[in-house]
Amino acid sequence: MNAIIALSLFGITNLFLGFLNNRKILLPATLLFVLIAFGLNLADWNHEYYWFHNMLKTNNLSINFTSIILVATALVVAISRGFGNDEEHTHPAEYYGILLFSVVGAIMMVTFQSLFMLFVGIEILSVAMYVLTGSDKRNLRSNEAALKYFLMGSFATGIMLFGIALVYGATGSFDINGIGNMVNQAKLQDIMLNPYGPILYGGITLIFVGLLFKISAAPFHFWTPDVYDGAPSIFTAFMSTVVKTAGVAATYRLLSISFPAVYGLWGNPLVYITCLTLFIGNITAVYQQSFKRMLAYSSISHAGYLLITVLAKTPTTNSSILFYSLAYSIATISAFAVLMVVSEAQSKSGKPDESFTALNGLAKNNPLLAFVLTVSMLSLAGIPLTAGFFGKFFIFADAFSNVSSLFKTIAVVAILMSTVGIYYYFKPIIAAYLKKGDLEKIELSPIYKLTLIITTALTILLGIAPDLVKNIF
Repeated sequence: MNAIIALSLFGITNLFLGFLNNRKILLPATLLFVLIAFGLNLADWNHEYYWFHNMLKTNNLSINFTSIILVATALVVAISRGFGNDEEHTHPAEYYGILLFSVVGAIMMVTFQSLFMLFVGIEILSVAMYVLTGSDKRNLRSNEAALKYFLMGSFATGIMLFGIALVYGATGSFDINGIGNMVNQAKLQDIMLNPYGPILYGGITLIFVGLLFKISAAPFHFWTPDVYDGAPSIFTAFMSTVVKTAGVAATYRLLSISFPAVYGLWGNPLVYITCLTLFIGNITAVYQQSFKRMLAYSSISHAGYLLITVLAKTPTTNSSILFYSLAYSIATISAFAVLMVVSEAQSKSGKPDESFTALNGLAKNNPLLAFVLTVSMLSLAGIPLTAGFFGKFFIFADAFSNVSSLFKTIAVVAILMSTVGIYYYFKPIIAAYLKKGDLEKIELSPIYKLTLIITTALTILLGIAPDLVKNIF
């Protein structure tokens, strides 16, 4: 809670910093604000608190999710170059301020105890992302992406709000523990015979649709490629990491606390949704010619992997989701960091070149960028000695540990789709090392270079000694 209050104040502070003539203070100030919030978050470790009339709850699980969100935010801020390049058309103080406000919404999504706070958190996060997606006002792709995101996001939020109303009508409570108790007291085997059963089932379904939209799970993923492709790359990196982590955490928290007794109502549909998400995300990524769109479909596929352990409901589910979210976030931010500097260097007609061909010959004059790109792609593909390998290993272990043969089928599908992923994740590596190009040496700022080194080192370290973090989770 202290982190939420601090980030809200820091966001307002950032807006006032925009009146200063020197824009260079904004990046280090924002980074400092995020690190302070990270410290305040850790200060609550091993304590359980309820806030605002029991509508928010902090415990070790929510603190871990919040920590991953803040780490990803700090890394995104560290690579946020170029905000101040165009004095007339960029407003970095507003961008950083809105970014901090969106993190407030993300933290509320992982600490909510009432469905009211879940809705408020989603709205704070979503409205901020609508604005940031369309922040490149002179770019038609950015404008189109913001409009699509706003319209489809509004429909998804409305659907979820209707679902919340139905669940309240069936249970008489907005508190997720109270909802869980009411569901447990019902005759679960005859839930549809209960007069409130159909209302509850409809409410769960509609809430489910809204949350699956936020994490880009199929068939609610159609907005993702266009929005990720049209938004400025720095905000795409934020969406694919922070927003996804918050969405998965909210989904897991709600299903595991409020609706475990009606697992069959949401578990069976989620099996097909998970397989469909894995299939569409991986197969469609194979045909992409844009590195950025490939990462968008990659993001869809990783939502499928995360849903596997949500379904499995094992004692290690908490740590598996946390570890996978951290590994995925670090690798994705590394990939976007390389994409941003290379696409700017290879810009065509004033527009960044985000195709695979822009990476041709990267290793010749930019060995650090090529190495960072390679490690991030190997991690996303789940190759050994990277964090991504153990992330997928823990997910698959959860699936195989479930007694149901259905989970073994899901795990086999996920493994097959992982092999497909290896194909398209090696495309940028082949372009960087084996194809000829005329890319000159790219100069990086010290903080940018340090961020790349940190993300790459963490990816390798977690791939060699995963227990260093997993035991904490």
